Amino acid sequence: MPIVLACLVLACVTLPAQQPLYFPPLAGSSWETVAPASLGWQTNRIDSLLAFLQQRNTKAFLVLHNGRIAIEHYFGTFTRDSLWYWASAGKSVTAFLVGMAQQDGSLSIHAPTATYLGSKWTSCSADQEQRITIWHQLTMTSGLDDGVANPDCTEPQCLVCRAEPGSRWAYHNAPYTLLSSVLEAATGKSFNTYFAQTLKARTGMTGLWIKSGDNIVLISNARSMARFGLLILNRGIWADDTLLSDTAYVRQMLTPSQSLNPSYGYLWWLNGQRAFMLPRAQYVFPGPLMPHAPPDMVAALGKNGQILNVVPSRGVIVVRMGEAPDTAAEVTTVFNDEMWQYLSGIIGQQTSSVAAELFWPAPNLDCFPNPFDQATTIRLSLPQREHVTLKVFDVLGREVATLANSMFDAGEHRIEVEATCWAPGMYRYQIITHHGILQRLMVVVK
Repeated sequence: MPIVLACLVLACVTLPAQQPLYFPPLAGSSWETVAPASLGWQTNRIDSLLAFLQQRNTKAFLVLHNGRIAIEHYFGTFTRDSLWYWASAGKSVTAFLVGMAQQDGSLSIHAPTATYLGSKWTSCSADQEQRITIWHQLTMTSGLDDGVANPDCTEPQCLVCRAEPGSRWAYHNAPYTLLSSVLEAATGKSFNTYFAQTLKARTGMTGLWIKSGDNIVLISNARSMARFGLLILNRGIWADDTLLSDTAYVRQMLTPSQSLNPSYGYLWWLNGQRAFMLPRAQYVFPGPLMPHAPPDMVAALGKNGQILNVVPSRGVIVVRMGEAPDTAAEVTTVFNDEMWQYLSGIIGQQTSSVAAELFWPAPNLDCFPNPFDQATTIRLSLPQREHVTLKVFDVLGREVATLANSMFDAGEHRIEVEATCWAPGMYRYQIITHHGILQRLMVVVK
């Protein structure tokens, strides 16, 4: 039975042609650029953004559009070849490596961590320890106490059971850090060797993981962080080389991994969710993590403002490296949101249909008839059962209609649209699903 949405005016038209995703060569410094003005960006606002970044102790800043460098700026003595630490932004790289290890059969994320680290890797009882899996390490739900004197310590005496695994979300470095030991035990290779063979060699990234106190930290140049962002934008595929073919893992990594903190995937931060939690607090904040940033943005975030943002709906990747922009927060969500107040004024609201459709296995959408003057039907095909929201905006950006949070089963669905009460003109509509946002232009003719 089709769903009728009266007076919702939709006539689908094709968006302007977009360049395909570009991937820089694996070796050398060659990297295609694109002029921000050619993208319709507000170039008169870029200087204000760079001044803001300079005031906030930034060393490197890049913005890519569909893989090409649109903005690249280095501050002070920092250069394109300078090395800097990722801090906790490197967690997201580890999540990708775990996915690759599962893909090649070295491990299962649902196996007990003790399978790879041996028994008594914690001070918990044997029963409790056996219930902690790699999945719990990836989702920050191990149940181990982050309130110990040194939450970075990975020795058994520092790893104390506090809650049932999966029942409590806490940003806890020690269980995360031990994922490198899990990977080494599972693959029989050192962490740096596995990183070099599976990721660096196939994407042109530079970098090295080093021991820093109890932590293991990735060091690289800013362009290497951008390369990793491009790999994520293209769902684990670098040009014609599929690094991570496990699309289910990619989806799980970049969508809410549990209900306790819906703004957290597998060691990735997720914008646009209904609520979020932050490190060192057991409070659930309502609303999106970074309200000024695009809702479909995923982010690798580290101490002192190490930032990698990936925005599939706009084909945009943002990299920031530097000293602490304000306070030495473990994940700089406030600064990132402030940065997006500037970026949104530059980039605007245009979308990249190429990147958005590459990023998620997008629902298939079409309209027939098109154009129309009285009524049309939107056909929506979904790969799985989904909550779907449809929003319509006029040319001034005002929301004029909504079909909110309707549940659709996998398969094809029809939404019948009557246009009798709408004026002729152009509109845009968004299909918002659990896995991202698709946006198209629409025209009504009479």
